[in-house]
Amino acid sequence: MTEGAVAGDAGFAPAKLNLALHVTGRRPDGYHLLDSLVAFAAVGDRVSAEAADRTALVVEGPEAAALAGEADNLVLRAARAFGPAPPVRLRLWKALPAAAGLGGGSADAAATLRVLSTLWRRPVPGPADVLALGADVPVCLVGRPVRMRGIGEVLSPVPPLPPVWVVLANPRVAVPTATVFAALDRRDNPPLPDAIPAVADVTALAGWLAAQRNDLEAPARRLFPDVALTLAAVAATPGCLLARMSGSGATCFGLFASAKTARAAAAELTAARPGWWVAAAALLS
Repeated sequence: MTEGAVAGDAGFAPAKLNLALHVTGRRPDGYHLLDSLVAFAAVGDRVSAEAADRTALVVEGPEAAALAGEADNLVLRAARAFGPAPPVRLRLWKALPAAAGLGGGSADAAATLRVLSTLWRRPVPGPADVLALGADVPVCLVGRPVRMRGIGEVLSPVPPLPPVWVVLANPRVAVPTATVFAALDRRDNPPLPDAIPAVADVTALAGWLAAQRNDLEAPARRLFPDVALTLAAVAATPGCLLARMSGSGATCFGLFASAKTARAAAAELTAARPGWWVAAAALLS
């Protein structure tokens, strides 16, 4: 699934991007408090389901090998969140790299909730059950640009984003989320501005985002030099208006004004770094 996927496609599990990610505190239970502008790219995984004699999950696709041997995939956990239910055969087409800062597992769980809600004609489980699947699952269930606060459970609408194209690049380096959070210099950073402004075009969006941060980027760069290398490579491509790491990494993204420039940048990165995972896609608005 590449560009052209739409947010209303229940089985589509789009890549989640933290356009800005401010770490604003830490709860006594260890969960970090965030303030993030989240958007989704039209590249991702796909989940489908059909009635079966017993519940099972089949994982296929170019990134399926990363999940081989996984005892309890988030797709199966999402299915169990409905409680007692008929057996179902689930199929996950894995196109996003695992543990890449793109919310892939959470997006898969959210897509599973939507697909099974339709199949079984039952409501999606309540907010507490959704959050229990993972802090990113609530925002992935929304699947459109939104401001995410708390540990991921406080979601607020934002003004529509202008047309934006992104290039995503992952250097195939594992960056454990817990390791990056543990390396933060401080956990009480300033939040995003009170109001996220409406912007006229991608240039204005990039300008506003440049004044914001991903607070996890600095520790990730220190611990994993490939993150800094990837950021520099993305930033150096012609037409890149802003380069930033998403989530806790290692995936980095660049903002572009058109499909042509984004695709050209993706082709350039792929040629220079054939071992990387690279994709160009529009942001879903």
